[in-house]
Amino acid sequence: MGAGMEAEEGVMATDFFWSYTDEPHASRRREILAKHPQIKELFGPDPWAFLKIALVVSLQLWTATFLRDASWLKLLTVAYFFGSFLNHNLFLAIHELSHNLAFTTPSLNRWLGILANLPIGVPMSITFQKYHLEHHRFQGVDGIDMDIPSQAEAYAVKNAVSKSIWVVLQLFFYALRPLFLKPKPPGLWEFTNLAVQVGLDAGLVCLCGWRSLAYLILSTFVGGGMHPMAGHFISEHYVFSPEQETYSYYGPLNLMAWHVGYHNEHHDFPRIPGTRLHRVKEIAPEYYDSLKSYRSWSQVIYMYIMDQKVGPFSRIKRKASKKDS
Repeated sequence: MGAGMEAEEGVMATDFFWSYTDEPHASRRREILAKHPQIKELFGPDPWAFLKIALVVSLQLWTATFLRDASWLKLLTVAYFFGSFLNHNLFLAIHELSHNLAFTTPSLNRWLGILANLPIGVPMSITFQKYHLEHHRFQGVDGIDMDIPSQAEAYAVKNAVSKSIWVVLQLFFYALRPLFLKPKPPGLWEFTNLAVQVGLDAGLVCLCGWRSLAYLILSTFVGGGMHPMAGHFISEHYVFSPEQETYSYYGPLNLMAWHVGYHNEHHDFPRIPGTRLHRVKEIAPEYYDSLKSYRSWSQVIYMYIMDQKVGPFSRIKRKASKKDS
């Protein structure tokens, strides 16, 4: 590691943690496969993915229609304690689909992603895939990995209050950051995603009224902010221990989160669906048991806000090489 890794006691870093080595996952993948080639048997789609997504989409859309005459307080309450879990589940289903882990045919995964997107209320499935695959291929690379906060975010967030506001709004930063820092021209798939989503939203408003759509949007917003499920945004790559870049979570919310908590395992083997990632750890425990991990996403959010040394600068970056350009 280089400049930015050393911070004064109790003082938040004023620069990212710069690394002059490659990201750790490609080399670990090669080592593990050489030692445990049977892990390749775990590669391939999750045969239950379509049914799981269809069930959650149906349940959330039905809930939206059921709440068409609900008070705003009831909408917010149900959104936070129920709908947020469903919509975050669908967001992480879209993450799974970005790796083509429902079908072997990429276009079928995109169509299923558009379906999973419907209760989220805002079209994002196709665009997410473009940026997310770069996060894997160019993890931490300056100007390419849009998972890392911008300089403006990092300079603006300086204390527990501003970190709390950032956490509440982190879904907006996560979604809008790449559109400002590294915009990509939309293609046919993005326009298809947009058209289908606008059609669903308009149909819902016409048939059930604005409150049904508001419930869906609220479920997305609160589920991506100060919410246990949203802890994974911070737990995955925010540096609480300077010697480690990626962190796994082995708590119960993995059951709702497509096992995205197995994040070291996921980055090592992105071709393995979430339901099988625990097998990677079981087969190759010598590579994972010594790594720091979490048992509570809520605790991660609390640590992030209250630890004076941690903030948006607490991410590892590396300079782009010529081959990355």
